Amino acid sequence: MSRNFTPCQLVEQTIVRRYHEELWSPFCKAIKRYQLIQPGDKIAVCISGGKDSMLMAKMMQMLHRHTAIPFDVEYLIMDPGYNAENRKKVISNAEFLEIPYTLFESDIFEVANAQDKNACFLCARMRRGCLYGKAQELGCNKIALGHHFDDVIGTTVLGMFYGGQLQAMIPKLKAKNFPGMELIRPLYLVHEEDIVTWARANGLEFIQCACRFTENAAPDAGGHSNSKRLEIKNLIKQLKKDNPTIEDNIFASIHTVQLDTMVGWKYKGKEISFLDQYDE
Repeated sequence: MSRNFTPCQLVEQTIVRRYHEELWSPFCKAIKRYQLIQPGDKIAVCISGGKDSMLMAKMMQMLHRHTAIPFDVEYLIMDPGYNAENRKKVISNAEFLEIPYTLFESDIFEVANAQDKNACFLCARMRRGCLYGKAQELGCNKIALGHHFDDVIGTTVLGMFYGGQLQAMIPKLKAKNFPGMELIRPLYLVHEEDIVTWARANGLEFIQCACRFTENAAPDAGGHSNSKRLEIKNLIKQLKKDNPTIEDNIFASIHTVQLDTMVGWKYKGKEISFLDQYDE
């Protein structure tokens, strides 16, 4: 006897069957490998409205439904100042995917866009602070963000090229200003192209970056943009044509740092030189 699936259940089936190796497997692997979820956790899954956070929310919901690890979840949608169309799309997608969300308001876009410099940095910092605060209010000890594999390697290269430092985006992070709170990244091993493929296969349309500031910096007709992150993304894509393993190599490099070959490094804010240990 055949079973009639709801549209949402059909989407879930594509995650665990059609795209099991691309989505579900790396999602579960990251949670286990980096110990992202512990028994008793209450996790605020943060939904920005884009493809990444929506997929993360759906997979966290599915994991919560079937895992043997006792943990709880809250699904947060923060409206930082979306226009009416984007707000409607975020809500309709959450409802289509049957994600029980909590919606709250902020004026982050208005505040950040009023700044002449570092608007994106300020926006990201304010958004994270608001999410931590709301999560604490709901009794959560962790927030989950939708950063994926491509964000991880992009951050590494971006830091080298424009920050003059070797740095990585780690899979979990203890909050400095919110004691007892932690940030986790369940999509750490999931590739962006696989998320795009999944969304298109299901006919799902999610919002892009809804910030009016970044809309003004969007690529022009010639594909040019002021976004350094997009520049790095395109560079890696170009290099991948000659070296198909370049993304995996960048990712592996942040797991196998050879400190005995480094001239200097920082640990917990303290600068360390190779000379400090040279004669030992």
